[in-house]
Amino acid sequence: MANPFTLGIASGEPLPDGVVLWTRLAVDPLGTDPRRPGGMAPRAVEVSWQLAEDERFTRGVRRGTAQALPVWAHSVHVRVAGLAAGTDYFYRFKAGSQQSAVGRTRTADAADSTRPVRFAVASCQRYEHGFYTAYRHLAEERPDVVFHVGDYIYESRQSARVVRALGPLPGETSRLHEYRQRYARYKTDPDLQAAHAAAPWVPTWDDHEVLDNYRGRGDGSAAFLRRRGAAYQAYYENQPIRVRPDDGNLQMYRRRTYGTVADFMVLDARQYRDATTMLGAAQEQWLLSRLVTSPVRWRVLVQPLFFARRFVPGPAPNLRPDSWDGHPAQRGRILGVNAPGLAVFSGDVHNAWAGELKADFLDPASATVGVEFVSSSISSAPPDTDGPAVLAANPHLRFFDDRRGYLSCSAGPEELRVAFRAVDFVDRRGAPVRTVGEFVTKGNGLTSENASSK
Repeated sequence: MANPFTLGIASGEPLPDGVVLWTRLAVDPLGTDPRRPGGMAPRAVEVSWQLAEDERFTRGVRRGTAQALPVWAHSVHVRVAGLAAGTDYFYRFKAGSQQSAVGRTRTADAADSTRPVRFAVASCQRYEHGFYTAYRHLAEERPDVVFHVGDYIYESRQSARVVRALGPLPGETSRLHEYRQRYARYKTDPDLQAAHAAAPWVPTWDDHEVLDNYRGRGDGSAAFLRRRGAAYQAYYENQPIRVRPDDGNLQMYRRRTYGTVADFMVLDARQYRDATTMLGAAQEQWLLSRLVTSPVRWRVLVQPLFFARRFVPGPAPNLRPDSWDGHPAQRGRILGVNAPGLAVFSGDVHNAWAGELKADFLDPASATVGVEFVSSSISSAPPDTDGPAVLAANPHLRFFDDRRGYLSCSAGPEELRVAFRAVDFVDRRGAPVRTVGEFVTKGNGLTSENASSK
């Protein structure tokens, strides 16, 4: 067999006692035959896996085999349990005579731990728009966990700005084999593979994993629901997540808790959306209950869309209806809980922002009930945004930067610290990374450290 690990390896969904190990076999990752995704023959392949305490695998912990089935595009999701909390492990796969690279994973901290958790947040990585250099730097930081807040792939071809070509892929993605190809194109990137191999991921989606600006059941047609179901299946096949799609649906909202320090509530802002709700009734009630009852220091919302009010002045002043500004009532119910230690992490807009969440965004003197940090994109081009004008029109917003990058964060018993990490170019490899802004919160307010908007 030729090398089947062309899409890399990954781990995800860390619990105090376990993780998910992932790979997807593909000897020809961009193969166009829908009957042979990844160039794999339509038969099961046995894959062995190992987990150890060291990179040389001299202190083995677990080993086993899994079946890579053609119905799931030869993806493997191994749920490993019975591990020690807050511990680094190393893993690898083998298929036939071929062995994968070695990955590092880490379990979540024990329920009584007060150790600070180091995490990263990333989003929006259109392949054509540039190289994933930011991921190489993120990998070198070796965080405890990485949260991806959506637009992992883009379903359409971008011709206006092309730094690197997609290759032999369709202009629009709508069928299962096309979504599989699109993921394969992205996952061949060595910097993305490095970031996945460096730490466990907890991803959620936005719209481009299915269709730009889609919501819920779309137009309700059978054609759209088939497309959505295909996109959801391909997402599962290509991510280290625990839950399989069921009858065209895939539950993405869940929580990951790190000791007494942080309760990460990962939201789905697309699947249940309609004209009246962003989250749907069941997800909203789940979230409100967690915000009220969670006993930890930081209640952290991990979700794709700009949460704070963001009024954009200009010739055509507007609020963006596709963001939370289109659902102010539901946003108000979430903020109305007045949960202590509330922090929201977002993406989507291809710029970096930081701000405070107000009880009444129209009244700057109203109580501050939380903070928000918006990750810029890894590669996706920024919109033409007059950052200083938006900051002036929204006094609760404190920081703006239009470079590509990610968030590097630490949450501890006393404070939450967020560094905005940025690269100056993505049109070629090799950009250095630097911190362009850093903020600290010790409660519901925001303190700037080394931050100047650009």
